[in-house]
Amino acid sequence: MNRLIYLSFALHSVKKLKTLCLFRTTFVSGLNSIRNPRYFSASKQHNMRLVQFQCGGRMSVGAELGKGGDVVDFCAGDASIPSNMKTFVEGGQQMLDAAKQVISSGKHVLKRETVTLRAPINNCDKVLCVGMNYREHCIEQNVPIPTEPIFFSKFASTIVASGDDIIYPDVTEELDWEVELVIVIGKNGKNIQESDAMDHVIGYTVAHDVSARDWQLKKNGGQWLLGKTMDTFCPVGPAIVTKEEISDPHNLGIRCRVNGETRQNSNTNELVFNTMQLIAFISRLLTLRAGDLILTGTPSGVGVFRKPKPIFLKRGDVVECEIDEIGTISNKVV
Repeated sequence: MNRLIYLSFALHSVKKLKTLCLFRTTFVSGLNSIRNPRYFSASKQHNMRLVQFQCGGRMSVGAELGKGGDVVDFCAGDASIPSNMKTFVEGGQQMLDAAKQVISSGKHVLKRETVTLRAPINNCDKVLCVGMNYREHCIEQNVPIPTEPIFFSKFASTIVASGDDIIYPDVTEELDWEVELVIVIGKNGKNIQESDAMDHVIGYTVAHDVSARDWQLKKNGGQWLLGKTMDTFCPVGPAIVTKEEISDPHNLGIRCRVNGETRQNSNTNELVFNTMQLIAFISRLLTLRAGDLILTGTPSGVGVFRKPKPIFLKRGDVVECEIDEIGTISNKVV
């Protein structure tokens, strides 16, 4: 009997010891994750918020460690990584793998306050835009929901970063806002099938499709290109969030605020044509190239269709465009 009691006590002691050891291991690991960036979780190492930034007078490409977090400098960690995002994206999986190695090293992390984020990509081959691609936006302007995507374009020279000013051109009196989800193409392709479309996407970002409505809708019967592509008319950012990090690009809250007042508040589940459909459609007509941007359209709430009368931006206004899981861009109209 005494022997049985002794064995029971011994087994109980061993279990307690194992529990204490497990606690110590977990506790120490937790401390290390705080002290040492190498202990970032695997998911954070492989799912990236790609940024293009300026630090000490030089441009570089890196990854933002969470929204508003510190920045890993890819170029400082690997000389083979280019200092502009377009070339980085053109490098495909090889560049992504090299970037992951830099992140995993736990080195070359810059404090956020020492860097200035620029537009995550600014010298792309094409900026493609989609009109009337939210059901509610079609309803607010009393037009039929399209049966095929309606594409137009902006010049890449319109791209600016969050924090840059939007210049109010003297030639317009009807400056309007539009928040949009942006598809960032990661691989060249032509005649892409819907089933293969996501293989050509590296990630998503946010854009403000600034619009001069009088030029877009009235001048000489409507000048969509000119009304959409004046200088500074395409703020983009703050990061390109890789597709693996987005839970569902077609179920994200999307909002626009002017001077803190919500003007647009919707969800990307209102899109008429989704990522795969847009890529399949436009790639029948032209070759998509790595770095190209596709602005997928804006929801309801734009100024031109406000009732009882339109509302337009004025100098001094601050416009914020925000999409869940990606971030917010903010620009002042001057």
